[in-house]
Amino acid sequence: MLLRKTMSLLGIGSAKIDLILEKRTYAPGEKVSGYFLLKGGTVDQTIKHIHCDLVMVDDEKEQETVVDTTTILSSRKIQSNEEDQLSFSFTIPEDSERSRKNLYYYFKSKLVFHEGMESKDHDIIYLKSNL
Repeated sequence: MLLRKTMSLLGIGSAKIDLILEKRTYAPGEKVSGYFLLKGGTVDQTIKHIHCDLVMVDDEKEQETVVDTTTILSSRKIQSNEEDQLSFSFTIPEDSERSRKNLYYYFKSKLVFHEGMESKDHDIIYLKSNL
């Protein structure tokens, strides 16, 4: 048991996060809906918070910009091998540029524990001017 706890503190066998979205294409001002799928690891862990950034990537400028952020505070415990869902809702800012060849967006989700390594997830989305 001690070995499994030590391994989870290093990120091996720790709980995981996966953002599940209803779709991948949105318009500026549109509401994004979905949920975070939380999967317990080999040991019980206490969640500190979930942090999710909407990031714009401009390959031409080799630049990443955080457009907006949402944080869900929590002090719940996720049991080993447990699966749970937390609802996710986010509104795309009205002034967001539409996606094109060298410009795209992604949600960067991070599950932060009281002890142990963070779990991260990336989900690309596309913005169109009109749907």
